Amino acid sequence: MIRAAIAALVVVLAAGAAQAAPGPSAPKPSAPKSSDWRTPAPEDVMVIDTNKGRVIVELIPEVAPGHVARLQELTREGVYDGRTFFRVIDRFMAQTGDPDNTGEGGTKKPNLKAEFTFRRDAATPFVAVAAPAGTEVGLLKSLPVVSQAWTWAEVTSDKKVAAWGTYCPGVIGMARDEDNNSANSQFFLMRQPYPSLDKRYTAFGRVLSGLDVVRAIKTGEPVAAPQDVMQEVRLLSDIPAAARPQVRVVDTASPWFKAEVAAKRAARGADFSVCDIDLPAEVK
Repeated sequence: MIRAAIAALVVVLAAGAAQAAPGPSAPKPSAPKSSDWRTPAPEDVMVIDTNKGRVIVELIPEVAPGHVARLQELTREGVYDGRTFFRVIDRFMAQTGDPDNTGEGGTKKPNLKAEFTFRRDAATPFVAVAAPAGTEVGLLKSLPVVSQAWTWAEVTSDKKVAAWGTYCPGVIGMARDEDNNSANSQFFLMRQPYPSLDKRYTAFGRVLSGLDVVRAIKTGEPVAAPQDVMQEVRLLSDIPAAARPQVRVVDTASPWFKAEVAAKRAARGADFSVCDIDLPAEVK
């Protein structure tokens, strides 16, 4: 079911694994200043404690409000506690969130309507880093996003343009069956970039800390026992203040980020991709 829907995309994985050699070196910006950071909304941060370590994910309600609300709801209900990573493919993704731990299950809640794209307006906190082929690519908070060029807003009835999350490393996406509107509880975390998923699976957040943990999860299709597991999943806002980690991430509207993008573009040249941008985050 969900396994079959995603498996067909894996055949092109090897072709996307190679990376071009970097271009000439460029000066690196200095360390971010205190004003260069932002603090994510605690209700939009998932703290996933696994047997391999902690993963912290920022959810982005601006791009997929229904999916974010579902993960917040299931997290608060404890549905994700004890769920295994049952399907994990190296250089692709790690899938989890099945209440049955089989890869075929879901909750009794209604399936979600696909949110493959969203409409952005002038108030959307999107920061462009490049404009290839009449589009714009950049970040909305921590999520890499591809968008129609803003000039299209002049001719659209709602004065907005279409945009969608792109599957860079660390992006969280919702698993589904062949039906676009069949997502329920299962999700996956990207281990490597995989743009073939764009506009086919809803992307709605990104790992801020713990990508190394995601990449350390035991692989298999399905994963042989013993499987790695999400021991406890909580929203940052629900963790008692005394035990709550302090999370901050570089603000994409900051001068530091602008300088970092310039340095990265100079180094990568024509091979530059939004997936090349490592957005610094701190967890204390």
